[in-house]
Order: sequence, then structure tokens, then C-alpha cells
Amino acid sequence: MTSKILSLFQLCDSNFPTGAFSHSFGLESYIQEDKVHDQESFFEWLKVYLHEQLIYSDGLACRLAYEALIEEDLQKVWKLDRLLTVQNLPRETREGTQMIGKRMLQLTNTLYEMPVLSLYKEEIKNKNSFGHPAIVFSMVAHGLEVSKSEAIQYYLYSAISSQVQNAVRAIPLGQTAGQTISHKFIPEITSAVDHIMQLTEEDFGIVSPGIELSQMNHERVNIRIFMS
Repeated sequence: MTSKILSLFQLCDSNFPTGAFSHSFGLESYIQEDKVHDQESFFEWLKVYLHEQLIYSDGLACRLAYEALIEEDLQKVWKLDRLLTVQNLPRETREGTQMIGKRMLQLTNTLYEMPVLSLYKEEIKNKNSFGHPAIVFSMVAHGLEVSKSEAIQYYLYSAISSQVQNAVRAIPLGQTAGQTISHKFIPEITSAVDHIMQLTEEDFGIVSPGIELSQMNHERVNIRIFMS
């Protein structure tokens, strides 16, 4: 394994301080409704979250941003940033994603000498962009010369890993159960990457309305441990 891939793993670590541990992206709504209550029901929810939301939003955006960076088309990258934001209808999820994206950008801009990260930061400062972790992750992966498919795979793993750790706290699950789910979920991530590589730009945003509704409902949850 190359040092560049190992460097990218730092961003995948659930301890990387982006604030993702504060956001369940709708999971807490399902827990409150007792639709997710144990290892098996969480695993099924996680599959839906990956295959019916992440694939068509963050995952596809990660691929398209990587391709735009290869072509040195930053205008397309900024466009993807905007599309990711405006198609994210639930307010808490939209704002939470921006918080994570800005924090990740701040950290990576400190860790890596990549001009594109500074340009992205300037776009956000000038209110031309919003900030999104999928965009930041793609920039770092491209800068480290990690392959496109690996970049998508590691990004999805990072997103899933955060949800597993949140489920361990919220359902709650034991740490062993969390690790078992992460291990069993690897084929799902591999399948998702293959799917993303076959999608077109027209497929962007066709996410599950059920998950979006759960993310909207979270605003009205009386007792919560997550911000979204």
C-alpha cells in the first residue's frame, strides 16, 4: 500500500475531526420510530442509505468532481458544489453537510499543499460556493494521485463508517456489532462503486424520498443526540 493511499486513509478515520459524529442524516428519526432498533435493522437501513441516497448524491459527485479536476475544469467543480447543496432539501442535513465540508476543507488545507484547496476556500469565502466533503475528498484524492475508483470507495467507506459509529451510540450497539457491520458491508461498498462508475450526470439527485422525509422529520424530534 502506497504512502499516498495511507495519507488518504487519515480522512476516512472516524476520529478525523470533521464533526460527522454530530450528524445521523435521518438515522435518528428511524430509531425514534423504532424502525431501526438492532444490528439487523440498522444493516438494512444502511444498505438503503448507501444504494438509494449516497450513490446518487455524494458518490456520483465524487466521481464527477474527480473527472473535472483531471480536465482542470474548476467551473464544473463549483457547479457540482452548488448542485449538491440545492438538491439537499432537508435543512438540517444541508447545513450539517456544509459544516462537515468546511471543517474538512480547513483541516486538509492545513495538512496538504494543494492550491485547489485554497481556491475552494476562497470560493466559499466569497459566497460563490458552499462547501461539501465529497468535493474536498475528491480534491485531496486527485492531488495524492489516488485512482478515481479508489477515491470513491474510500469516500463511501468514510461516510458509512461515521454512520456505524453513530449507530453504536444511538441504538445502541456494541462495538463488536459495529465492527461486524463494517466488515459485512464491504461488498455493498464495492457494488456501489461499480454502480457509480456506470451512472451519467443525468442520474444525479435521484435519491430516496423516504430517507429525505426522515431527514426532514428530524427537525421535529423532541429528544435528540444528533444535529441532523
